[in-house]
Amino acid sequence: MASSKAAVEPLAVGIDIGGTGTKYGIVDHFGNVLFSGSMSTKKHAKVETFIDELHKKVTELIDKAGGVGRMKGIGVGAPNGNFYTGTVEYAPNLPWEGIIPLAKLLNDKFRLPVILTNDANAAAEGEMIYGAAKGMKDFIMITLGTGVGSGIVANGKLIYGHDGFAGELGHTIVIPDGRIHPGTGKKGSLESYASATGVRATTLEMLKNTNTPSSLRNIPAEEIDSKKVYEAAIAGDELAQKVYEFTGKILGLALANAIMFSSPEAIILFGGLTKAGELILKPTRESMEANLIKIFENKIKILVSHLKESDAAILGASALAWEVS
Repeated sequence: MASSKAAVEPLAVGIDIGGTGTKYGIVDHFGNVLFSGSMSTKKHAKVETFIDELHKKVTELIDKAGGVGRMKGIGVGAPNGNFYTGTVEYAPNLPWEGIIPLAKLLNDKFRLPVILTNDANAAAEGEMIYGAAKGMKDFIMITLGTGVGSGIVANGKLIYGHDGFAGELGHTIVIPDGRIHPGTGKKGSLESYASATGVRATTLEMLKNTNTPSSLRNIPAEEIDSKKVYEAAIAGDELAQKVYEFTGKILGLALANAIMFSSPEAIILFGGLTKAGELILKPTRESMEANLIKIFENKIKILVSHLKESDAAILGASALAWEVS
């Protein structure tokens, strides 16, 4: 009897659209990715050809998983994805310009309900349903990768704002008149400092403006990236460790501001920079606590995501599909 019940358990499709590649998969309610695959995003100059290839590849997985009748719906995470309208709007790192009615295009093709949001909000949904935020009603998800994304959950609901774009903590200003962000033209945003790109920029600045000894001085500037800085830091390189201290100080300041705004139970960090462990977590925690007022001190946990990185994007997107009524 149990096996026949299992056969009709609903499944969700998760699609994560990135500037370079798109990941997709079929996920059960426990967060198991049953089938998955990936394809190129950037090779498709037109969104229509992208949808055609995506439909073909995802349909193959749906058939393997028992057919379209088992699918609860499709959840999609995409840069500048608008939950309210189902559109992707002026995403600078996608090949298609302007406003793309992505949810409608997918719905027309698959004939399944489609829910779309931005990639960081999708990550927060995934963390709430499958990961470290399971059971939490108030938390902030911060993704630390090439950029800095965020999803803010209050009383069990993602905060979307009146237009669908709330939660852009990566673009909040942490250093007035600081570094110029190449994508937005704004000065001193969190993303300019607390991302992999920011770590590289801080390293180049410290190499230029200090005499601190460093093995990184033996590497051509164009070859320095956050991975090389991490490798130097764990090997005991003084300058690389200072880079992480500075990055954590900026991130902790930004987290303190976010905490005093929404009073979360926890901040959950996800992405490449978290691999540095205490190198980044210790200065972040110290800076966060130093900038909090008394009523928030020593109350908010900083956690690292429990989601497996290779599956996280698909899980986050699929989590949206369970909201289909």
